[in-house]
Amino acid sequence: MSGRTVWLLMSQAGIYGLPGPARVKRLRGVVTADDLVNRKFHRLRPNELWVTDITQHRTREGWVYCAAVLDAYSRRIVGWSIDSEQDSTLVVNALDMAIRNRRPEPGGIVHADHGTQFTSWVFGEKIRSAGMLPSFGTVGDGLDNAMMESFWSSMQIELLNRRRWKTRVELANAIFEYIEIFHNRRRRHSALGYRTPIECELLSENDTITAVS
Repeated sequence: MSGRTVWLLMSQAGIYGLPGPARVKRLRGVVTADDLVNRKFHRLRPNELWVTDITQHRTREGWVYCAAVLDAYSRRIVGWSIDSEQDSTLVVNALDMAIRNRRPEPGGIVHADHGTQFTSWVFGEKIRSAGMLPSFGTVGDGLDNAMMESFWSSMQIELLNRRRWKTRVELANAIFEYIEIFHNRRRRHSALGYRTPIECELLSENDTITAVS
């Protein structure tokens, strides 16, 4: 008896099979951390939550990879790294830049996906040595890092897809300008009251000074 015949007979009888247990993809031989974010990206102060990820884009010379670290409070890119290789060095360099620039207090969260670059020992050690906490979303679920995905989507539309890139250096320079000049200093975000990321942080600093005074 075929499966379709069984389904037809059960439907006519008004009976249905029970759903099986949800199948969750698990990683073997990889040490990861819990999801400390659970899709709740809103934060009240800078450096409470950083999200990070990698994007890639082709040039005539080959692929360019960019890792970035975004502060969930202000949407500011606080660290980034660009290379022709997609390895743990790429993400460690981006995180190292963020740590040197921001000098976060202990207890902040660094949230990423389960890519091998982020689950590497050296990346986790960089997080822990800064007094921060690693966090990983569900395997294969883009919504668990939606804020970072949103940034990549904007950069794809506003920069990467607008032309064909000849060399890696040309694209790397364009990404630098997009991040540091346009996104951080000029791009206004509706979620920030139509302020730029840097304006949002300056307002936060002024509010803190006023409260202390």
